[in-house]
Amino acid sequence: MSTWPDADGKVIDRYLAQLRLRHPTSPTTYRRILRSFQEVTARQNPEAALITRETLETWLSEGARVWARSTLLHDARIINRFLDYLVQKGFIAVNPIDELRATYHASSDKAVLRALLSPDVDQALEALRQFPAFGSVLGELMRNHITLMRTRGYRYQAQARWLWRFDRFLQAHPEFAAEPVPVMLRHWTAARPTANHAAECEKLARILGKALHRLDPATMPKRPDPRPGQQVAKQWRRPYIYSAEEVRQLLDIAQSYPSPRAPLRPASLYTMLVLAYCCGLRLGELARLDLGDVDLAAGTITIRETKFFKSRILPLANSALVALKEYLEMRRKAKAPQSPESGLFWHDQGNAGYTPHAIAQCLVDILRRSGIKPAKGKIGPRIHDLRHSFVVNRILEWYRAGINPQDKLPFLATYLGHRDIHSTLVYITVTQDLLEQANERFRRFGAHCLAVSEGVQP
Repeated sequence: MSTWPDADGKVIDRYLAQLRLRHPTSPTTYRRILRSFQEVTARQNPEAALITRETLETWLSEGARVWARSTLLHDARIINRFLDYLVQKGFIAVNPIDELRATYHASSDKAVLRALLSPDVDQALEALRQFPAFGSVLGELMRNHITLMRTRGYRYQAQARWLWRFDRFLQAHPEFAAEPVPVMLRHWTAARPTANHAAECEKLARILGKALHRLDPATMPKRPDPRPGQQVAKQWRRPYIYSAEEVRQLLDIAQSYPSPRAPLRPASLYTMLVLAYCCGLRLGELARLDLGDVDLAAGTITIRETKFFKSRILPLANSALVALKEYLEMRRKAKAPQSPESGLFWHDQGNAGYTPHAIAQCLVDILRRSGIKPAKGKIGPRIHDLRHSFVVNRILEWYRAGINPQDKLPFLATYLGHRDIHSTLVYITVTQDLLEQANERFRRFGAHCLAVSEGVQP
């Protein structure tokens, strides 16, 4: 194992060099933080590269005399990443923060650091303790069922979360361990009074019924109850259909988005909005786009392995194609990687692409800046409503062109990446414009039938 702490600080210098910090004062700040931690480590363990919980507590207590709690937590997260680097390079055997997180099954490293700053560290760490995944009496059944479904090709992410929450409930209430599964589910349903929880429990009952039936064919799955799902459907928020003026406003804000440290970001956000509105792309699909997915010659983009494990090639409208060409030119001038595997929406901080979460944060901020969405909270229009707007506007264009939308729904479902038209029908929101077009189409094609039936000659 290599030696650390070192007297000349070369390990810290090598670590800072590979971080590629952009702000000119950041290396100085990082070096100060890391050197202070190195001094504490050398003072406590002068003969061995050993970092323990006591080392962290000493450094935090000394820092708490000088810095505010929020600043100290920020510095501690820098130390945590440095410890990961030391483990990777072989300077230390283990990161004690990771060790504490594993011991107490804590939800995050940040939670562990907060606990180490508490007056009673042992009590704070104990309060973080989480139950091990699938450690209940039904844990093995649940884990095996998830493995089976994923082996069959299902992602099974939402269902796994439902099972995991139920497993935690059972571990917190060992008194239910001897009860039949339906009784366990009744207690779990009663634990939260919300309609969403009741609907989730109903789906959970079907999943567990199928898992038990696979083990014992004599155990028949429960007949589904549609009422919890119907109650949730009544609470669904009506999609917001953006007008052309509102979309133009969003695009203008994206083009002037304040981003002095990432000059390419305004163009990236503008192009994201164009593709979300003109192609109905999901946020995850935007994040997964690579440079090789764009074919300017053919005027198409390829959406790979998205929801329902579908890949599709989408033709682009002329306006979207022009915006994409301009973005690619700006991306090239920004010296972004030009390999086909490079993320289409690239930023130079970390030389990586945008994650779905980062895209959502930026685009929601644009919504708030426009005034379309309130400054705080989850209420108001969503970015996903651009996908709804795409569907409504496409149907409106078909009506105006004299095309029967019913005949085109299978094509629209394919374009959106749906399994069938039933998923697409969810996106058809009846607006005033759509209703007027439908009424006009009925007047042209069906009004004369009513006149004849009433004895009036057309």
